[in-house]
Amino acid sequence: MAESPDAQNPSSVPGPPPPSLWTKLAYGFGAGVSGVKDNGFAYFLLLFYSQVVGLDARLVGLALTIALMMDAIIDPVVGYWSDNFRSRWGRRHPFMYFAALPLSSIYFLLWSPPVGWSDLATFWYLLGLAVVIRMTVSIYEIPSTALAPELTPDYDQRSSLLSFRSFFGWTVGNTMSVLMFAVLFPMFVTADIKNGQFNREAYQVYGIIGSVIMFVGIMGSALGTHSRIPHLKAPPPKRDLSLAKIFKEIFETLSNRSFIALFAAAAFGSVAAGLSAALSFYFFNYFWQFSSQQSGLITTGVFGSAIIGAVLAPIVSRTIGKKRGAIIIGLIAFLGSPMPIVLRLLGILPDNGDPFVFWFVFTATLIDVGLIICFQILSASMMADLVEQSEIKTGRRSEGVFFAAIAFIRQMVNGLGLITATFVLTVAGVQAGADPTQVSEDTIWRMGAYYVPTILALWMTMIAIMSGYRITREGHEENLRTLARTRAAE
Repeated sequence: MAESPDAQNPSSVPGPPPPSLWTKLAYGFGAGVSGVKDNGFAYFLLLFYSQVVGLDARLVGLALTIALMMDAIIDPVVGYWSDNFRSRWGRRHPFMYFAALPLSSIYFLLWSPPVGWSDLATFWYLLGLAVVIRMTVSIYEIPSTALAPELTPDYDQRSSLLSFRSFFGWTVGNTMSVLMFAVLFPMFVTADIKNGQFNREAYQVYGIIGSVIMFVGIMGSALGTHSRIPHLKAPPPKRDLSLAKIFKEIFETLSNRSFIALFAAAAFGSVAAGLSAALSFYFFNYFWQFSSQQSGLITTGVFGSAIIGAVLAPIVSRTIGKKRGAIIIGLIAFLGSPMPIVLRLLGILPDNGDPFVFWFVFTATLIDVGLIICFQILSASMMADLVEQSEIKTGRRSEGVFFAAIAFIRQMVNGLGLITATFVLTVAGVQAGADPTQVSEDTIWRMGAYYVPTILALWMTMIAIMSGYRITREGHEENLRTLARTRAAE
């Protein structure tokens, strides 16, 4: 019997209608929730609880580390659960709606700790809220991210969807930093508190704003994609599941060769990202000797970078494909990222203080971060295309498991980037709390000389591993045709 036209032409394979602009905006805006959480946990939580609340910094670090480890463990469970959840609202949306009020409420409490508690009581308060917040974010974020492969099977539309998500994640998170440094800290300078960074009220307002954005982000994303529920994939039939069978199915899903390539690449990429983030302050202040205003201006450049990445990724996907595009864009971005440092080490750039140096670093950072965002979008879209290949092999849709596994490895290796940064500073001879003007030129040179090969080794290893990914546009379309034939036969 001849195959039907639907089976032969990937564009005519039955599927959901293309997502509208509103759907893309709603889906993307939901990433602002993680942007708020990541911003608070990465930049302000340690400062607030150690310097303002007065909790020993070691206890703060211990609480945040424990919360991170517990969250990493819960991620695969949430992913598998959402893949197999049954409800009249589909597999994903019940998790999203459930998380909205608890997450926003607890995030507010995190920034309004009781006054006068002992260190031990404050430690347990911080630990408990940090654990619940991270777990609740996972309950929302993993099912929400896993919607991308369900909203459209189209190779390029997935890149477009994830571009919106990346744009809002970066923009909302960066907005919180700008808001804190440019508005709230100056607003809460008083006669008794000369620096707003040490005023509890600034963080309480920050918590209120963050909580509102989280609630609006979750509800806006859930409601904005709610009409797509009839077009989403149905859960598998009810079956008896033991713990052993659950882990067997998870292992079977994750044994995909292309997934292993992305998984291992994400591990090296996360270490590199942690190293870069941990030393960014040191390079701004010690290596380049920028003022706080100049450092703040570079931070605001991320808004432009988010636009570059979000616009570029769908174009790259359409023209040269995701894997090839990710490797080319990644090589340009990761080889170019330390280039200003290399030029300084070689004595090519003018001395610090020359206006050209700042604008050169500003422009290079703006473009490079934009390329890195493009690379991240293409990587996430490559992950989405694993779903159909896995379904052919296992008979199950496992979007949640795939995205949860990547979240798991990123969190598990998160601290390795900080450890690597500490090693670079130690061997370079940079002392903790040292005045940038008092650090010798030899020490600064060593910091750059040790950083560049370290970060390049991590990034190039990531790119090399990613080359093991096997799904092309043609392979994805063949997977869609295979699934269409299977469903027609059933």
